[in-house]
Parts: sequence; structure tokens; C-alpha cells
Amino acid sequence: MGALLRCLVPCLTQWHKPLPERASASVAMQKEPTPTHTAHATLSADPRCIRTIVIGDVHGCLLELKQLLTQCEYRAERDCVVLVGDLVNKGPLSAEVVSFVREQGFFCVRGNHDETALREWEEREQARRNGREPASSEKYAYTDRFSEADVQFLQAMPYTLSLPHLDTIVVHAGLVPGVQLAEQQGKDMTRMRDVKPSDGGWHASEKQDGVPWASVWPGPTHVIFGHDAKRRLQQHAHATGLDTGCCYGGELTALILPEKRLVSVSAMREYAPRTG
Repeated sequence: MGALLRCLVPCLTQWHKPLPERASASVAMQKEPTPTHTAHATLSADPRCIRTIVIGDVHGCLLELKQLLTQCEYRAERDCVVLVGDLVNKGPLSAEVVSFVREQGFFCVRGNHDETALREWEEREQARRNGREPASSEKYAYTDRFSEADVQFLQAMPYTLSLPHLDTIVVHAGLVPGVQLAEQQGKDMTRMRDVKPSDGGWHASEKQDGVPWASVWPGPTHVIFGHDAKRRLQQHAHATGLDTGCCYGGELTALILPEKRLVSVSAMREYAPRTG
């Protein structure tokens, strides 16, 4: 780990940039009935944003994220970056990924691991306020390094980000076909993998016990998602899955729009064992 951190220091310095002005101006938020969560956001077209780079699940793999941006020839003055969620857990630098993404002015939808990190941060903070040692697992000790701005960034993550100028929606896990966007459930958007027939429609499942939801997504709006590392890169008629298992020693993948070009970098090593 010490060698990895020494390797990351110059990379962190190289990539530190101020927040682009367009980041806060071009997102319109629509709140869900539950006041603690942001449900859906829209990223309006910006003439300064020539390309949109959508990136798969990072899971704390900061060096690979920086390498991928370099491979994509990312330039802040022309490119907008959107991440599909799960910035944290499994990889070595979860807190640092959150800070980096926020400071760069990138956009990110809410993943199940991001939600878990927020919940663990809240529990650890509450314990400290009450004069107790945090009872949560040490695997979430990295949340102690979150700044106030990092926490606010995670709390503000929407479930979906619509890109109407590209006829695209970004979501972490998926959308249930036939269900209006405003009626999609948070647990489905952050955790689903499959759908199963139900009363003439579809029912979401977190397991791989039906058919991949993306394979039956009818479009015409294209959905870009992550979450399903076991299936790796998924390319369907109206949906693209970008979780290519970087934290498991696989790859970190981006889709560059509007050219629809896929770019990947290999993981430095396996950070977490594969499950299932």
C-alpha cells in the first residue's frame, strides 16, 4: 500500500483543478417526495461541452480513473464527465475518489455503495457526538476523511441524470421497463440487475434470476449504467453497461459521447476478491 500511495502523489497533484463554473449552472434538480433524497436531474446542453465522457464504477480506484481520463484525452474546457455511481468501497482510495470527483466538477449518480458510505458516515458521526467509539466496521473508517463538502456532494447525488441533447439517461443499476421515470424506485435504480415478468409488465430483481433488464429496455432513450460487474461490458440496442470490474482486477471503462467510443484501462491489480 505504501508503494501505491507514493505512486499516486504526483498523479494527485497533476489532476487537481478548480471546479468548472458550468458544473453548478447546468443541472436542474427535481426532488422526490422523500425530502432527504434527490431523485432525478437533467444536464442541459452547454456549448462549451463538446464531449460527454461517461465512466463506469470506480470503487476507490483513483489511479485507474486518472489513467482513464488521460486515455480519453480529457480536457476540462471541452469535456463533461459523468460517473455511473459506486465511487467508493473495495478499492484503496475511496475518500480520495470522492474528493477528486467533486473538486473536478464531475457529475455522478447515486450508487448503492455511495448510499452505504453515507449511512456509515452518519453512524460514525453520531457515535462520536455521543462520546462513543464508532461501532461500524473499520472498512468504513475512510468515511472519517470526508470533508463537509464531500458529504454534501454524496448527499446531493441524484438517482438519474438525463442528457436530453444526447437522448440518454445515466443511472447506477437500472430502470424497470414500462415504468415512468418519476415512478422508478430508489432501491431498483441502485441495486437491480434483472427483471422478471409480472402482471403484464416487469418486476426488478437484485439477483441474476431473470433476464438482464437492459436486454429488454425498449428505448428510444439510451440508458448508460454500471453495477453489474459479473456481466462486464454490456451492449444492448438501447442500453450500455460500463461496470467492467476494475476493483476485481478487470478494467475501468468510459463511453465517449456523441461519438459512442469505448475506452478502457486495466486495473493495476486485484483490490477485492470476486463474489458470487
